[in-house]
Amino acid sequence: MSGLLIKLISAHLAGDFLFQPAKWVEDRQAHKIKSPYLYAHIGVHALLLLIVLQFDFRYALGMLVIMLSHFLLDLAKAYAGEKINGRILFFADQLLHVSVILGVVKYYEPSFKLIPDNWHSDRIWLFLAFLLLLTVVSSTIIKLLLVPFKTGEPSTNQAGKYIGMLERLFVFFFILANYWEGIGFLLAAKSVFRFGDLTKAKDRELTEYMLIGTLLSFGIAMGLAVGYLYLAELFNGF
Repeated sequence: MSGLLIKLISAHLAGDFLFQPAKWVEDRQAHKIKSPYLYAHIGVHALLLLIVLQFDFRYALGMLVIMLSHFLLDLAKAYAGEKINGRILFFADQLLHVSVILGVVKYYEPSFKLIPDNWHSDRIWLFLAFLLLLTVVSSTIIKLLLVPFKTGEPSTNQAGKYIGMLERLFVFFFILANYWEGIGFLLAAKSVFRFGDLTKAKDRELTEYMLIGTLLSFGIAMGLAVGYLYLAELFNGF
């Protein structure tokens, strides 16, 4: 990992999240290029870059590129805010900022590689396959298995789907880290928040539906984690 990359990313994160009040963002959205906070924000980033780079002016061109691109991207974001979804703009903006930083690092360190040479190894593809199994594949399987127990009208809210994906990922990584206690904590936390409300509602069928779904989700995640560890060990033997 490049030390220069870590410094530039740290400066970016501090400037965009730690030292940027919500008032500045709102004023930029309202006044666009006339907002004084737009220029103050760029000034903060310039100062942070100077600090993390220890006022080493060998990086002057890189700092100029980062500050100018940051100004243009934030200005474009302010103008596009009225037409494009805010979430999309946020992630697109951050992705472009990071891309510029990566380009600067590559300029100063030509040997820098963000993606390792072994990115296409069997172990990595195995890991990616299991991530897909844990998320979208498991969601579809659980949904089909729960059809006989479904009560009421189907919900258009996708929150439950993503909660299930997240809990399976947590279980998976807990097992990979050999932290089985975390699974118990996760299950207990979910029980407090989810099943407490169901008990108050006195809806037995819905409570049973949620319990079956939770046990299926945890069981699939545990099975996949154990299977991944077994297959990963096999790959090590080849």
